[in-house]
Amino acid sequence: MKVTRRTALTTLLASSAASCASNPVLTPFTSPTRSAQAGRASSANVFQDGVASGDPQSTKVILWTRISDENGNPFAQPQNISWEIASDKDFNSIQQSGTGRARAVNDGTFKIDAQGLQPGQSYYYRFLSGPHISPIGRTRTLPAGPVEQANFAVISCSNYPFGFFNVYDQIARRNNLDAVIHLGDYIYEYGNEGYGGEQGKTLNRNHAPGHETISLQDYRTRHKQYKSDPAAQAMHAAHPLIAIWDDHETANNSWKDGAQNHTPKTEGEWATRRRAALQAYYEWMPVRDPQDANPREAFFRSFSYGDLLTIGAIETRLMARSAEIQFADALKFGQRPEDIERFKNEVINDPKREMLGTAQTKWLSDVFTKSKNAGQPWRLLANQIIMAKVTAPDLTPHVTEEEIVDLQSQWDQGRAFVEASTLGLPTNFDAWDGYPAARERFYDMVKNTTDAQGLIVLTGDTHTWWANDLRDKEGELMGVELGVHSVTSPSPYSGNFLGGRGAEYALLLNQKNKDVRYLSGQNHGYIDLSVTPQKAEAKFMAVDTVEQPDYNAFEKVGFTISHQSRSGAAKFKGTSGLTFKERFLF
Repeated sequence: MKVTRRTALTTLLASSAASCASNPVLTPFTSPTRSAQAGRASSANVFQDGVASGDPQSTKVILWTRISDENGNPFAQPQNISWEIASDKDFNSIQQSGTGRARAVNDGTFKIDAQGLQPGQSYYYRFLSGPHISPIGRTRTLPAGPVEQANFAVISCSNYPFGFFNVYDQIARRNNLDAVIHLGDYIYEYGNEGYGGEQGKTLNRNHAPGHETISLQDYRTRHKQYKSDPAAQAMHAAHPLIAIWDDHETANNSWKDGAQNHTPKTEGEWATRRRAALQAYYEWMPVRDPQDANPREAFFRSFSYGDLLTIGAIETRLMARSAEIQFADALKFGQRPEDIERFKNEVINDPKREMLGTAQTKWLSDVFTKSKNAGQPWRLLANQIIMAKVTAPDLTPHVTEEEIVDLQSQWDQGRAFVEASTLGLPTNFDAWDGYPAARERFYDMVKNTTDAQGLIVLTGDTHTWWANDLRDKEGELMGVELGVHSVTSPSPYSGNFLGGRGAEYALLLNQKNKDVRYLSGQNHGYIDLSVTPQKAEAKFMAVDTVEQPDYNAFEKVGFTISHQSRSGAAKFKGTSGLTFKERFLF
């Protein structure tokens, strides 16, 4: 029998089974704690937090480390530090070197923009301070000129209490990656009584500090905990990082002037908390700080891979985003068709609702124009939240009152969400669906700069696997979207949601939305993305558990994304689209 996408999803999701090979090839891996510890510095070494690199360009890359005392605290006095970057792991051929100081004012962290490097080359780097030598890291610069292939690991949502970072361990074992693209939620802000707290107690992976992060020291302590994880250290040491933040680096569902998980009455001014979170982020992450003329929130950059592709890494939380719409807001308008139409016109489609902002849109327009003019066939967008149009299915026939009560206990919008699911509204207002006018402005920019050719949007946030078509309000194809599951955070489309029927919910949503080509909440993992001039290959790589450090890994599903000409298309309607060729592994 021929297996189609729909029948495959019906069979697999309705039975709450993973959307993967029924007999996948499982590759076992031993504890990342043991494997990552191999070759690490001793506990007496001042480089307890490992090394990292990131924000690569063709002739430079950020190198990062931290110096601390035996208790993990920064030294009160500045510490001399030197760095070396070499073309060989034995450091016989040192290409660049320098000295600096690690200071308590930066929590003992040290970053250097190592320059004067060659394009498209792998390098090894290390730091030295007194008698101490850091672990060795490996990094890579961006290529220039003709590029036959680029390889990336795409990840998101690494919540420490929810499980072991086995996905990081998998990525650390790879030898052919140009970079790791982290789409945000690198840390989570909650305390041990909040989201993930119970699982953290079960796994003995409790958050530090034990309370929610509010102050600068809180955020520094939380970043240190995540960097202390052996699998995280191994991943950072193995590959350069291209990172964007989402909401949990500050607080859940953050926007320009606040966040769902911020209460000014008890937690102080939002601007103060945001400033503390960003200072810790820039201290602890291997990224370039914004130029002095730009605000700290202006965290958007581009990465050009020769004649092949450009990555635009955007900021969608803190600089321009309007406040999130609530499902209860829709119910206040009433449930008659005319009420819902008025709610859509007056609230959802309000042209004042912003996402990127004018300055960032102008910057991205320049980036995409430069990419198109250079003849690059691909534009990748490192994006936080789902961009595709996704309408909620009617859930009322499928959930009981008891299940609604349970959902409400986990999510304060739970009951309103179920009631509003009858109205043909988006399933998630914290996605681009809650900002459709801003999305159309983005699509207009894509059409004006690239004729809607070669756009692949990479998305995190939802802890769910997605493969989506992207269409503007006229139904014209703008590109495709690949959504990655999480490193550890749980999916609302897994078997633990909606009374154990989260996978059935995924099926209902998939059936209702033709632009959703694939959807699954099962199995944590990363996207193995390989791009050539002709096509992109996306493999959804999964691990079978994050509840213990010994795990199996397998390829869950794969896609080929290729250019497809569309004759007769009008100007700005897109003379070239993208299509998925699905490779289910049964």
